[in-house]
Parts: sequence; structure tokens; C-alpha cells
Amino acid sequence: MGRIKTTLIKRITKELMKDFSASFTTDFDKNQEILVKIIESKKFRNSIAGYLTRLKKVEASKIKKE
Repeated sequence: MGRIKTTLIKRITKELMKDFSASFTTDFDKNQEILVKIIESKKFRNSIAGYLTRLKKVEASKIKKE
């Protein structure tokens, strides 16, 4: 069981998904590399990259089920 993400992390992630959705993948390391250019804080960058990866995996599984 994982940790709950704060509303700040969720809000920033949703904004990034709107703007750069095509850039992000289901690979944590690739998402982290993209975020290096956008976010300075290592803690926020890792947390957002993890949440982005999770959202992309959920999105991919929904597409696969259809």
C-alpha cells in the first residue's frame, strides 16, 4: 500500500498532463528526465514522476480493456 499524494502534487500533475500529456510514458525514469527541465525540487519531481507514471498505467489499462 502506497502513500497518499497531496493535493499540491495532484494539481501540478493534472496541469502537466494537460500541457505535456503526449510526452509522458509509463516509464518512471523517462518521466523523471522530462520533469528535470520543469521542476527544480528533487522531492517534488520524484513524487510527480511517480504519480504521472501511475496515471499513465491506469490510462493504458483502460484503453487495453476497451
